[in-house]
Amino acid sequence: MKRIILSMSLLAFTFMSYAQGPAITSWLQNTTVTGTYYVQGNSTAIDNNILVNCQKVEYSDDFVYVTATGIPAYPTGPFPDGNPSQASDQEAIYKMPLNPQPNTGNADNTTGGNIGIFINGVSLFDYRDGVAWNPLTEALCGGPGNPTCPGGMGSQQDWNRDAIPAEMPGFDCSKAHPAMGNYHHHQNPSAFKLDINVVSDICNLYDAEGLYAIDETAHSPLIGFAYDGFPIYGAYGFKNTDGTGEITRIKSGYSLRTDMTVRDTHADGSSVDMGAPINDDYPLGYFREDYTFTASDEPDVLDEHNGRFAVTPEYPEGTYAYYATVDENWNSAYPYVVGPTFYGDRENRKVDAVNETTTIYTGSVAISEAEFDAMKFSVIPNPATDLIAVQVSGLTQDDLDVELIDMNGKSIIQSRISAGTTIAYFDVSTVYAGTYFVRISGDGNSTVSKVVVMK
Repeated sequence: MKRIILSMSLLAFTFMSYAQGPAITSWLQNTTVTGTYYVQGNSTAIDNNILVNCQKVEYSDDFVYVTATGIPAYPTGPFPDGNPSQASDQEAIYKMPLNPQPNTGNADNTTGGNIGIFINGVSLFDYRDGVAWNPLTEALCGGPGNPTCPGGMGSQQDWNRDAIPAEMPGFDCSKAHPAMGNYHHHQNPSAFKLDINVVSDICNLYDAEGLYAIDETAHSPLIGFAYDGFPIYGAYGFKNTDGTGEITRIKSGYSLRTDMTVRDTHADGSSVDMGAPINDDYPLGYFREDYTFTASDEPDVLDEHNGRFAVTPEYPEGTYAYYATVDENWNSAYPYVVGPTFYGDRENRKVDAVNETTTIYTGSVAISEAEFDAMKFSVIPNPATDLIAVQVSGLTQDDLDVELIDMNGKSIIQSRISAGTTIAYFDVSTVYAGTYFVRISGDGNSTVSKVVVMK
């Protein structure tokens, strides 16, 4: 295994390498399954003929190279805010360090565009959407339909718009959208419909599930890596950084500046040009500078980069890791995943080619018997009348076969939960009323649940 072993000291870190650690083995590989997408007005997903997840993983002594299309196994789209783009093949190669290093100097700011990669090859963006406030015109600037901001495209302004509240109408069911074809998440990649408080109805017509389903009783899966090389986890983890304590929601150290009545200062007290008025059009939280960071001694509250040093299932000796933060209703919580600065040394990880000798990693993330037994499956509704959903909590790292079986043991409907998705459906509208069984199997393991179909 390749593990990163760090001392608990904030100043001294020692790294030790082992072959085939999480940075190599965690990627979801696929060379057969193609993706699907929705278009506005059509609730039937269309095949895009593009391979999903990652197609090749290879590694050297220092780096892992991941070839990916950027297309997830869950359906993408539509994007009802008028975004004309669809998720397209990125033909990408990512060069990620196997031994990421903490930045001992000034922290690198996150940037527009890719700042990390999820384990299905989908891009991670930070909070921003390229739109800001121009105090000279007292209007938004940057982005589609707006004039250019002072300083030009991509320049940092005093008040920079947060993509999560501003672009909510344009996110698909899995909380993502494309920029010039580059499909990406700014936030926790779990579908809107799986949140405790559902803030978007997009899933009602264009169903999808996102990369994983939050499970408040288990440590969240490793879901990606930031561009500094450190891992990214989902919303829940061990309360204590040494791997002890209850499973708890890992919390952001940022909060809204609720005492702010006008936007004329930053959280550090520095005076800046007047920003947008605080009103229904530009509520608190509409701009990144509406937040302030407060350091905490609580082990389940993250640092200014949205991470912490902790023991995790994949890193039993501990690692620095980021978390996809959510609030108590599982709605995305600023700074969402990574940011507004990196903990480690950040580089542009997208490369044109692999220019060193590598070993191809062909191992699959097979499900052991213990891992399968620990998986949580929900068959809902039960009783059912026309549709049955089979939901897996957490992250599906390998394909699962799902069957509806009658009382005679005959398999009458077959489906699949592909790696990187969490749900399968059975249309039972034409199935006779009675008792049936749902069998879920993978890698030689299986489980059976009883379900009743009523008419």
